[in-house]
This record gives sequence, C-alpha cells and structure tokens, in this order.
Amino acid sequence: MKRTAPSRKPMSPEMFARTMARKGLTAAPKKTLLSLRIDSDVIEWFREQGAGYQSRINALLRAYMEAHQ
Repeated sequence: MKRTAPSRKPMSPEMFARTMARKGLTAAPKKTLLSLRIDSDVIEWFREQGAGYQSRINALLRAYMEAHQ
C-alpha cells in the first residue's frame, strides 16, 4: 500500500467525485458493453445522483487509470 505524505490527507470518495465533476466529462472514443458486479450500496449511491451516473462512473475509472499509468 502506498503511503501519503503526512501533510496530505487521503481523498474521500466524495472529494474525488467533486473534483471529477469540476473537470467535466469528456467523451471516450469508443465504449464497450460490459457486465460488471458492483456493490449494491455503491451503485445505489451513483443512481441517486441522477441521470448520467454511468458516465460519471466511467469518468472516475478513467481518472484512476490515468493517475496510475
């Protein structure tokens, strides 16, 4: 597990989502249909956020991928 610097607090899921929402969503060049098992409480939270929840999930996954390349 990677340690964070003492001066930096870990980013909560809410903070991460807000950061991504501020950046805006960009369309991916190609999408693939996928069956994916996600914890019920996680998908429920995203659905409660309203229309576009799948795009927001995709944006969060893309940001994670880009941050770890």
